Amino acid sequence: MSLFWKITIGVVLALLIAAFVGLSLMAGSPKDAYGMVRYALPHMHRGNLKVGDDAPDARLVALDGSEHFHIRERTGAKPLVLVFGSFT
Repeated sequence: MSLFWKITIGVVLALLIAAFVGLSLMAGSPKDAYGMVRYALPHMHRGNLKVGDDAPDARLVALDGSEHFHIRERTGAKPLVLVFGSFT
């Protein structure tokens, strides 16, 4: 293998490692970075909702874990806050 290809492969690997480290720092951990690349990025631009559109109706679980409700049941006079993520 020529010196050119060794340097090219080394630079590409260094860039990939630097990108993964940067993504890990932004995401919080290497596990979160992997999850973001594996699951979130392929689906980022699938929807067609715009700012100000109503949320699609979905069945959700309340904070107590025993109650289920639909978004349309809770929207009205008060704002509804949906939190997606893990706080562990």
